[in-house]
Amino acid sequence: MFRLSNRFPAFLGGLRHASSAGEGQRTALYDFHVQKGGKLVNFGGYALPVQYSDQSIIASHLYTRQVGSIFDVSHMLQTRVFGKDAAACLESVCTADILGTPNGSGTLTVFTNPEGGILDDLIVNKVSEKELYVVSNAAMKQQDMGIMSAAVDNFKAQGKDVTIEFLTPTDQSLVAAQGPQVATNLSKLLPKNASLEQLYFMTSFVTTLAGIPNVRITRCGYTGEDGVEISVESSQVRKLTESLLESGNLKLAGLGARDSLRLEAGLCLYGSDIDAKTTPVEAALAWLVAKRRRAAQDFQGAQVILSQLKEGVSRRRLGLKMLGAKPPPARAGVAIFSQGQQVGQVTSGCPSPSAGYNIAMGYVSEQLKAPGTKVELKVRDKLYEAEIVKMPFVKANYYNKPKK
Repeated sequence: MFRLSNRFPAFLGGLRHASSAGEGQRTALYDFHVQKGGKLVNFGGYALPVQYSDQSIIASHLYTRQVGSIFDVSHMLQTRVFGKDAAACLESVCTADILGTPNGSGTLTVFTNPEGGILDDLIVNKVSEKELYVVSNAAMKQQDMGIMSAAVDNFKAQGKDVTIEFLTPTDQSLVAAQGPQVATNLSKLLPKNASLEQLYFMTSFVTTLAGIPNVRITRCGYTGEDGVEISVESSQVRKLTESLLESGNLKLAGLGARDSLRLEAGLCLYGSDIDAKTTPVEAALAWLVAKRRRAAQDFQGAQVILSQLKEGVSRRRLGLKMLGAKPPPARAGVAIFSQGQQVGQVTSGCPSPSAGYNIAMGYVSEQLKAPGTKVELKVRDKLYEAEIVKMPFVKANYYNKPKK
């Protein structure tokens, strides 16, 4: 039988916002999680399942890759911004070209500080020229609300047309369904005149789903697999989740699988792999700084970031594959060595259920960034061989629009 006590550290090593002490706020699916055998922990201030009693974390992880799983991500901050100046307003605090994003499409971006550090990562969906739908991290909720509210207040003071609405888990929930068979199952719940065929990665639309009106479906996720995030009124989220389970062969999954899946996909966790002292260039996320914004130099920390793009950085986020016979996994904080000198530090690490070996990501001296470069990881005062590798560790399977 899977025991949370001895496996929780292994698979949630990167989740610094998780704790088994203190339950946290409840999402609208709390009772549902309990009834389904969810083992609840406090993550980002919310009581969420780390796993369910019917599957180990490893089994849940592999099931997501092979079939598909459902995750409660209602702890994430959902925000709506309205008005003809909504896009310009949000651009004032992030690095994306929201004005140039097509309607119905979304973009990953970051809030930055004057030093170029990342205050949070978020997805901005451009619903229309006068409406944005934003999803950002639960652990940074109060900060993000402050950043966006201040931007709106600043624009309003200039007579601009913009208003903001923060959605709470009490009113609006968010469910992620991830895996290769998700689209097939989801299609069974759509009206006859609706289809997912033209819903490509990072696009969204509002439809009726499982008989529930006004449901927003966004084709995105945090696993590297094809999948969706579904925003639904909290009064309807249980019905929606039950309908997803009944639509085919999807299963419930928790934070444990979500963490190992995102690490295999080479995706960052805020507070572990990126933070306010890390720039997009150092984090290998320079692509989040849009071309137009670079030319305009009109975002916080622009001079620092643009200088790094031109001059380079001393450290960079890289992937690591541990070598040798059954080495222990390298957790966050493990030191990285080369020729007897510390050259970096691991920020996330775990055994990879899909690849069959231990993986990690961390920051390493720029001169060692070439794939195949050998380094050593110091785990419990012993050095273990590893090599620099390209990320993602597992091939991404996003449903992208065909290239012409």
